[in-house]
Amino acid sequence: MHSHRIVRGAVSALLVASALQGLSPAAAKPPAPVVAAIQADEAAAVKRLQQWIALPTIANMGVNHAEGAAHMRQLALDAGFQQGEVIKTAGVPAVFATLDAGAPTTLGVYFMYDVKHYDPKEWNSPPLEARLVDRPGEGKAIVGRGAVNQKGPETAFLAAVKAFKDSGTKLPVNLVLVAEGEEEIGSPNFPQALASPAVQAALGKAAGVFIPGASQSSTGSVSTELGAKGVIEVQLISSGEKWGRGPNKDVHSSLMASVDNPAWRLVKALNTLVEDDGFTPAIDGYFENVRPLTAREKQIIAEEVAAGDEADIKKSLGIRTWAKDENFLTSSIRLAQRPTVNIQGLVSGYTGPGGKTVLPGRAEAKMDLRLVPNMTYDEAVTKLKAHLAKRGFSDIEVVVSGGYSPTEVAEDSVMIRAAQATLNGAGIENTLSARAAGSWPGVMFTGAPLKLPALGFGAGRGGGAHAPNEWFLVDSTNPKVAGMAEQSEIYADFLYEVAKAAAK
Repeated sequence: MHSHRIVRGAVSALLVASALQGLSPAAAKPPAPVVAAIQADEAAAVKRLQQWIALPTIANMGVNHAEGAAHMRQLALDAGFQQGEVIKTAGVPAVFATLDAGAPTTLGVYFMYDVKHYDPKEWNSPPLEARLVDRPGEGKAIVGRGAVNQKGPETAFLAAVKAFKDSGTKLPVNLVLVAEGEEEIGSPNFPQALASPAVQAALGKAAGVFIPGASQSSTGSVSTELGAKGVIEVQLISSGEKWGRGPNKDVHSSLMASVDNPAWRLVKALNTLVEDDGFTPAIDGYFENVRPLTAREKQIIAEEVAAGDEADIKKSLGIRTWAKDENFLTSSIRLAQRPTVNIQGLVSGYTGPGGKTVLPGRAEAKMDLRLVPNMTYDEAVTKLKAHLAKRGFSDIEVVVSGGYSPTEVAEDSVMIRAAQATLNGAGIENTLSARAAGSWPGVMFTGAPLKLPALGFGAGRGGGAHAPNEWFLVDSTNPKVAGMAEQSEIYADFLYEVAKAAAK
């Protein structure tokens, strides 16, 4: 998942402090009591985040499925949602909660409560301890699995909702929360939860849906995305057993002269999926339904590139050049326009230290395919299988573990207008983004039957999602970057802007 946003205070003292820090002293929204409640709850909110990180739900490993759902439900109830229930699916449960404020506008909120797995040996700080660490030049951050993706931003949003309850202030919108525990494996069973009549009825009243996020740049700028690529999580498996050639178990490598090798067969199959440049997709018909970028989308990308810091982005990614040595603008257009075929990892034979002379009986490629409008999930899966079969690789197992089609949201929609109004009101430098290169299951809201505008939104900063030492800033020393309490304030402000935009 996955995505740059800051705030103003509301009480006069906070407004002065905000002005000194570079935040806009604009008209107070949320009201002073809500801001005061957010500030009073800040330390407790950090503790709630640490406790949540200590309870990881890992979808593909059977870790804390029931416990994670129960904890998510309780977090919603503690924040002020009036009802919350765990919805069983064929996989990890989902959570559905509602808050009726008696408002004319309803806002849908999407959470994920699962996280990627982790190897503690790769971390400088234990991944479940959620320690507070100093980040030079940035402030204090929580380090832990799920800190930024997505438990930190979600905790900040729940703290905003709780502040309305604690201060006795009525929310400007009703809330419908749907939370899943399988986002990290492509949300395979989330549609079952969304199909519940009660969920459909509640979301059917919503003006739009959003997922909290924290992706401010180091300079404090924010990019609001007009959609996201779709994704397919898939494993390609070559085995002597399915192939009918090669061993059905690992054997001595000296036999390579007379025994077929399933690992080499997988390599040769994989090599057909991309062009010789190593990254341009070569699946038959893959580009058939790709919608070219519009003139407006290209303009948005150019504006985002002009406002961005290419050197800082390269540094954060640990790269020196873009593919094909393209310039930043050309590469950014490619990033938005191009579907992808990516190898996440290769598993076969012996993978320990040193060598071990074996000929593997099995090889697996863990892959993801990113999709752009107007591609669909079903179309891409069908074309991948047909491509392999046409080249004689029908024995390669194609195991699709999850995924969904791309998401798009109109620039003039309620959600985009509310997001921009919130950011502009707070004096935050912001641009639009034609499309997120990453993915989230927004299409389950933007597509039929709901057809609601959906986006990622929030302030704050973090990094390391899916990687060791994942972090989320809770106390910012940079006046242009939001700490956790400031993030909660901007979420509260966002609720008012959604209500205002929906009333127009």
